Amino acid sequence: MTTLRIIAGSANPELADTIANYVGAGPADTLVERFPDGELLPIVENVSGSDVYVIQPTPPPVNDHLCELLLLLDACQRARAARITAVVPYLGYARQDRRTRPGQSVGVAVFTKAIAAAGAHRLVVVDPHTPALEAISPIPVEILTAVPTLAQEIALSDRVVVAPDEGAVKLAERYAAVSPNPLAVVRKRRKSGTEVTALELIGNVRGRLPVIVDDMITTGATIATALGLLNLHGAAPDVTVAATHGVFAHGALGRLHRLGLRHVLITDTISHRTLQPEFQVCSIAPVLAEAIAAMHNDEPLRAPPSTAWNLT
Repeated sequence: MTTLRIIAGSANPELADTIANYVGAGPADTLVERFPDGELLPIVENVSGSDVYVIQPTPPPVNDHLCELLLLLDACQRARAARITAVVPYLGYARQDRRTRPGQSVGVAVFTKAIAAAGAHRLVVVDPHTPALEAISPIPVEILTAVPTLAQEIALSDRVVVAPDEGAVKLAERYAAVSPNPLAVVRKRRKSGTEVTALELIGNVRGRLPVIVDDMITTGATIATALGLLNLHGAAPDVTVAATHGVFAHGALGRLHRLGLRHVLITDTISHRTLQPEFQVCSIAPVLAEAIAAMHNDEPLRAPPSTAWNLT
C-alpha cells in the first residue's frame, strides 16, 4: 500500500496537524516561500509514490489561498506523488455556481477546473454552498457534512430548526433528521453582498426555541434578518446559531455580537485566533480524518444522515 502523506497549506495548518495525528501520518515536509512582490513558491518533499492529501481551505483572502492550493497541488504532481487529493474544507467561490445575468463567469466551475489541472485526482469539501458541485467539477468530489458534529452540541429535541433562506433548507432538513424537529423557513431577497430583506416566514415558531442553521456566516446579514423575523413571529428569545463555516467578513463578528446571541456554533474549517465567549468552535478534524483514512484504504465513505421534512 502507498504511504499516506498530509500536506498542510498555510490557511489552516492546525487543522492539518490534527488530521495527521488522527490518521497517524506525519505531515510531509512543506515550505511556502514568499517573495517580496507577493509571489508564492511552495516546496514539498518526501511525497514520491505517496497517497497525498493537501489540506487547504480557501477563506479570505480567498484568492491568495486558492493560488497557494494550486501551487501545492502542482508541486506534489511534479514530485511524482502517486495520488493527490485536494481537501478544501471551506470551498470559496461555491456560491458562484450559475449566471444570474449575461456576461458573468461561473466561478466554481473555473475553480474546480483549475484544481484538476493543477494535479488533483479528487476533491473533498465540507457542506459546500452549491448542491451542483459534483455535476460541475471535472474530478470526483466527496462531500462531507458537519451536521452531526454541530447537532450533538445542541439540545435539538425542544427546538425548531430554522433555515434562514431557501438555500439552507436541505441543510436544515439534515439537522431536523437528527432528532425529529419542526422546521421553519425564511424567505429573503438579497439586495447586495452585505444587505438582505426578509419577505416571509414559513412555519410556526411562536413560543419555540429556534436554532438557525446555515452552511456559512459571511457578513451576518442573513442571520440578523432571520432573527428579526423570528422576533416578529413570537419566537423564544434564546436563539442558537449553527453554521459550518465561520467566514466572518465585513464586521460580521461585531454584528453578531450586537444581536445578543448567546450561542453561536461553528467548526474549524476556517481558523480563528480569537472569538467572543458566545462562540463555540467544534472540530471537523475527526470527520475529515475518517474520510481520508477510508479513501486511502479504498473503502466507502460513511453516508450522510437522511433528511426529513416536518414544516409546522
